[in-house]
Amino acid sequence: MRTLLVEDHPALAEAIAGGLARAGFATDLAGSVAEAREAVDTTQYDLTILDLGLPDGSGLDLLKEWQDRGAFPTIILTARGALGDRIAGLDSGADDYIVKPVEIPELVARCRAILRRPGNRASVVLSAGCVRVDTASREAHCNDVALNLGRRELSLLEVLIRRQNRVAPRTALVEALYDRDMEVTPNAVDAAVSRLRRALVDAGANVTLKTIRGVGWMLTVTEE
Repeated sequence: MRTLLVEDHPALAEAIAGGLARAGFATDLAGSVAEAREAVDTTQYDLTILDLGLPDGSGLDLLKEWQDRGAFPTIILTARGALGDRIAGLDSGADDYIVKPVEIPELVARCRAILRRPGNRASVVLSAGCVRVDTASREAHCNDVALNLGRRELSLLEVLIRRQNRVAPRTALVEALYDRDMEVTPNAVDAAVSRLRRALVDAGANVTLKTIRGVGWMLTVTEE
């Protein structure tokens, strides 16, 4: 699950991003309207968390721009708690309005609740063979038995199922598994693929992870 957090307070942004990461959300940070626009122009997000008071403009104006483009779900997270502010935010297209401070577990729960709503792109159960991934609850099963996967392995499985029978390039997997500013070691994705492959084999899953040398990986359903 890829999230954009638009917050100009560095310490708060890092704390929220860390909590989201522990819950399985790959989170990119933007500290201004300009950075947020650039991020949305180059990356597809499942959800945005948006502050209203930004150094170079209004988060509310940014939200209206995104709504005009038919964009992703958005949670406003702001210190502005007046009734008029809350009404303006929701009327501008926000899916939720949270007044700071907020506990990270509550924020995570609200993110998941929004992504479960009908019509949201990420609120689906993906399947390949006996494997099922609930992208909102962040759970994976094989033949109704839970797969014990780390958050990166789960995100990897989601991407591979979405691209089932098509090659997932290494670059696409790095983007899906890691924040944009994170340093990624050369074999990090290989290690995640190895852990996922081992978990699928141990569970008796009828899917195969094929390595396409020099390009990436592809998930296919194993023929009986």
